[in-house]
Amino acid sequence: MRNTELTQYYERRAAAYEQVYAKPERQADLRRLQTWVAATFHNCDVLEIAAGTGYWTQFVAQNAGAVLATDYNLAPLHIAARHNYPRKNVRFGVADAFALDTISGTFNASFAGFWWSHIPREDLDRFLAGLCARLLPGSLVAVIDNRYVVGSSQPIQHIDSAGNTYQLRRLSDGTEHQILKNFPTTDQLQDAADRHGTNCQLTALDYYWTMTFYTHDQT
Repeated sequence: MRNTELTQYYERRAAAYEQVYAKPERQADLRRLQTWVAATFHNCDVLEIAAGTGYWTQFVAQNAGAVLATDYNLAPLHIAARHNYPRKNVRFGVADAFALDTISGTFNASFAGFWWSHIPREDLDRFLAGLCARLLPGSLVAVIDNRYVVGSSQPIQHIDSAGNTYQLRRLSDGTEHQILKNFPTTDQLQDAADRHGTNCQLTALDYYWTMTFYTHDQT
């Protein structure tokens, strides 16, 4: 089931989305992430989840063999298609992250940038099971997302009965949106990865975290 509020928010925000990467205090972390993403997918056939405007797709594609960048919304994908991909190794497709069996292709790696935090805690295992089932055995799963940092992150406005946290976001058109934004602990990330794969590696930066693991060799 899609979160309608989240879907509408990112559809409306598409044109201004990449402004989030202009925060001065986050620039050192972002340079590290760009280098890390570019180096992670050497010669891989990558399925990108929630690619949005393609900001991270640019770095995934630098060394990947091929990339299928997917998103539920068309507006950000139109922007993503306008980025420069010198190796001509990127294609785009509309896809529901919870229904990946509808897309075509063979993949030995996946990337999700800033999607994990928008998955309801009660749906996380369902997403990971579907993702891992869509990849070849032994495939790389790589994730980056936000840490909560007081003074830089939007304040938490609400916590629901399942422990999901929400932020109030305001768009330039004046609309306000209550957006699910979770900030998992290291133990929570480790446990989730261990339920669906092996060899989990976690790194915490000042404002972001990265995680990789590999899908099981046999299903």
